[in-house]
Amino acid sequence: MKRKSRIVLSLGFICLLAFLQYVMADQSKEKAAVHTAKAWLKLVDEGKYSESWDEAAQYFKNAVPGEQWRNSLESFRNPLGVVLSRNLKSTNYTKTLPGAPDGEYVVIQYETSFKNKQHATETITPMKDKDGKWRISGYYIK
Repeated sequence: MKRKSRIVLSLGFICLLAFLQYVMADQSKEKAAVHTAKAWLKLVDEGKYSESWDEAAQYFKNAVPGEQWRNSLESFRNPLGVVLSRNLKSTNYTKTLPGAPDGEYVVIQYETSFKNKQHATETITPMKDKDGKWRISGYYIK
């Protein structure tokens, strides 16, 4: 009986370790994606819209031509004014998103205050690109 208890405990411990490793791997991916998002948002905050397109994921570039991206940001981002604060609200690692190919994504939300819009939610979605680097595949302000 003691031997069975030890085996069960050992298997439980192994399962726990595997689960913790899985969770830690996702957290590491989320941390890398947040780092990428911050750098990319800095470009947008500085009005470097062409550079933000250059740094985006290939999937994003295929969906939105560079000139269209610049025009969109000029029309919806410029009127908001400068960022007064941006606080990380949530991160969610996933391998599937509606309307997007399967891959590795992190959906990141920030609570953001702009000069001309006090309460906004920015959603930015880095994806792991074909070269293994995290790049932005989507950006929305609500």
